[in-house]
Amino acid sequence: MHVQRADARRNYARLLAVAEDAIAAHGADASLEQIARTAGVGSATVRRHFPSRHALLKAVFRERVETLCAHARDLGDRADSRAALLEWLSAVTADAATIRGLAVALTRDLAADPGAENENCASAPLTEAGDPLVRRAVREGALRPGVTIEDLLTLITGIALATEHHQDPAAEANRLLDLTVVGVSPRQG
Repeated sequence: MHVQRADARRNYARLLAVAEDAIAAHGADASLEQIARTAGVGSATVRRHFPSRHALLKAVFRERVETLCAHARDLGDRADSRAALLEWLSAVTADAATIRGLAVALTRDLAADPGAENENCASAPLTEAGDPLVRRAVREGALRPGVTIEDLLTLITGIALATEHHQDPAAEANRLLDLTVVGVSPRQG
């Protein structure tokens, strides 16, 4: 196991904090060079800790994505599969609409970058976490057959991008999600 030197750990923590602020202000395409300057390190230090933009985004969004994944697992045993899925989708929508850069991170196609990891920093874990909720809802007739977690994450991403600059992005995103749900989930009698 590789143990980081104290200065390397400090640089990593400083870079991550600066990157979080930069992405919150400028989105997923925040300047890596500006992040390095603000953190007081060289671009080689940024590349050593984060060899790609994907690695940086993954680190910035890790905690929030892990929380959303844990929430999906917690909802897996809820008696009402439709309510469980909708609660989780609402949480994902609110985060995607209010955490600047997360919606863009959900859309990244990393296959075009041969040096990048083979999964998206946000969509792969969210797909894995949400898939059991979707499959159960379909199986129980609470969601139209053929609707996939990928479909729903794509809708959420579009809603989040469309509401990003709204005065209250989370509220508007959830309003649009509610409108969308009517189209993907049969009404319960």
